[in-house]
Amino acid sequence: MNMKIGIAADHGGFELKEKISELLKSSGYNLVDYGAYSLQDQDDYPDFVVPLAKAVASGQMERGIAICGSGVGASIVANKIPGIRAALITDSFSAHQGVEDDNMNIICFGGRISGPALVWELIQSFLSAKFSGAERHQRRLYKILELEK
Repeated sequence: MNMKIGIAADHGGFELKEKISELLKSSGYNLVDYGAYSLQDQDDYPDFVVPLAKAVASGQMERGIAICGSGVGASIVANKIPGIRAALITDSFSAHQGVEDDNMNIICFGGRISGPALVWELIQSFLSAKFSGAERHQRRLYKILELEK
């Protein structure tokens, strides 16, 4: 299972990050925590999500998990990093389809929106999914890469 996974959260996602981190470690994932390392009510999600996104984009991490209060901010800032395809996910179909069709590499959650049982189910679906590599999906990814230039 040695997949290298990064995780990051601000205060709004800190509690969920801690629970999910334990589940990932106990399941054998090689987990790197990009913070927050303690609950600080005034912290800012870009301070944690950007380093995670850069690690995923550079290939240091195979996939990433980003959590803030709603998941929206984490998704927005992650997608500012070239090479990142992040999405706020709340259902099982999108968790795997986002990887299979769109090569999603960071999954985002709202710590104030989704509970740990659902998030764990979605993460398992995300991490087990593989990009299909179908021609139409490759073509679309190429268009995204062109936008990032």
